[in-house]
Amino acid sequence: MQPPEFSDDFRRQFRELLAWRRDVRRFRRQPIDPAILGELLSLARLAPSVGNSQPWRFVLVEEPVRRAEIRDVFVRCNEAARATYSDARAALYGQLKLAGLEAAPCQLAVFADEATSAGHGLGRHTMPETLHDSVVAAVHTLWLAARAYGLGVGWVSILEPREVMRVLDVPKDWSLVAYLCVGYPEEEHMDPELERHNWQERLADDRVVVLR
Repeated sequence: MQPPEFSDDFRRQFRELLAWRRDVRRFRRQPIDPAILGELLSLARLAPSVGNSQPWRFVLVEEPVRRAEIRDVFVRCNEAARATYSDARAALYGQLKLAGLEAAPCQLAVFADEATSAGHGLGRHTMPETLHDSVVAAVHTLWLAARAYGLGVGWVSILEPREVMRVLDVPKDWSLVAYLCVGYPEEEHMDPELERHNWQERLADDRVVVLR
């Protein structure tokens, strides 16, 4: 089979896909077609992984009781995080919407299976963190795929991982990498919400690209 040749138009659209990927917190309650969700998970599994270990484990959180417990964990963690700021920064933090747990039709917890035998440990003896990095790559792949289907993804990081593991009753060898809200966004913006609300501007190239 011959490898595909990507056109200039495709490359332009790919850049637009990257530019329009947003961390969404405001969702419509419209359900996601199960076939589309299945395709997103299938595409996520095309991500690269160290030693072809494929350590990602996806947990669809659908039970209302478990969702309510996750939201309680978020509320506690969010209050604790807000207490670490002071003055104007604390006030701004309090105005930010930092999760879409109330409305997102799909909630997805993504774990790394620390005990996986797949890949036979290749590449992980010197850099074991690449197991988690592989799961992050799958999350980003899903994020872009969702955008291509008109869906938004919100990564909820204000959660205590051990509490999430307890609520979802997952194997002890799994570790939480991401808790995602997925759904159709209420609004579309070219700029990130945290940039729009003056929390953090995008860094210039010379801040992040270093020559040696």
